Amino acid sequence: MTTQDLPVARAEMFDLLSGFWLAMSIHAAAELGLADYLAAGPRLVTELAVATGTHEQTLYRLLRLLAASGVFEESAPRTFRTTPLANALRSDIPGSLRPYVRLQLGNHYQAWSQHIHTIQTGEPAFEKAMGVPVWQWYRDNPDASDILGEAMSGMSEMMIADALAAYDFGPYKTVVDVGGGEGALVSAILAANPGASGILFDQPHVVARAHDRIAAAGVADRCQAVGGDFFQSVPSGGDLYTLKWVIHDWSDDKCVEILSTVRKAMADDATLLIIDTVIPPGNEPSHSKLIDMEMLILNGGQERTKEEFETVLNAAGFNLTQILPTQSFSSLIEASPAR
Repeated sequence: MTTQDLPVARAEMFDLLSGFWLAMSIHAAAELGLADYLAAGPRLVTELAVATGTHEQTLYRLLRLLAASGVFEESAPRTFRTTPLANALRSDIPGSLRPYVRLQLGNHYQAWSQHIHTIQTGEPAFEKAMGVPVWQWYRDNPDASDILGEAMSGMSEMMIADALAAYDFGPYKTVVDVGGGEGALVSAILAANPGASGILFDQPHVVARAHDRIAAAGVADRCQAVGGDFFQSVPSGGDLYTLKWVIHDWSDDKCVEILSTVRKAMADDATLLIIDTVIPPGNEPSHSKLIDMEMLILNGGQERTKEEFETVLNAAGFNLTQILPTQSFSSLIEASPAR
């Protein structure tokens, strides 16, 4: 690097480092529900401050910063309106990112405060920051668990349509969604394939929240919600077993445990479909490389390359058959039982 390059590099580094200021400002907007208050039209900061119980001038400074990044717009002096970017934070839209923002920049942000511990030891920062492993913490904190469920459902909306477009679910008569949360994926698959039935499988306290979503999708008569532990057993009898954003939560050893449990439940002619990101080679920018660090911080998990997927699949008794990209950052990793 020459001395002439240094000012440019420093400016670019400053932009990278200050990114968390903007992220936390978006978090404040999500917590306050500002996008909801502006959904009906522009409003004065004075009105917004009263509605949200905030300090007027401070709220103005927050909105001014967000407007400079396209999140809201100051359409007249001290009057703000929503933008397409801000609409992603509205509570009343399918796939709202508001719960995800509250999740990532709330409890998960606290975990990142211990990120050096993770880099030094390879151990999850979440447990260091919060005192217990991540999934135990969510079991013990039902309000936070509700936000987690809403966040994952909202994120699912971003990619489920892409998954349905990229993969033919038609041949499968029984779909078992392992670790399927509140049932967004299996409900969408069944809604698009009226001849299919499904089983949603997750921890009991998670599937207890799924009944409304399954009913709203109009598939309650074709979908069971079953509670359990996928390290112990999963329901048998499926033609297709799906794991969406499950495998990346865990280390290789734990992944092999989960996949081996699924393999025991599957017939030799059944199919496994994992939905996760796939890390590209080299220096190519990718959401997967960001998500990889988040998984490491939370639970010692990881995103994987094609070769790393093959390793854990083979160890659990599967052969990788194909990887299908989608329009979202997730890919469809299909595998069949090894015979």
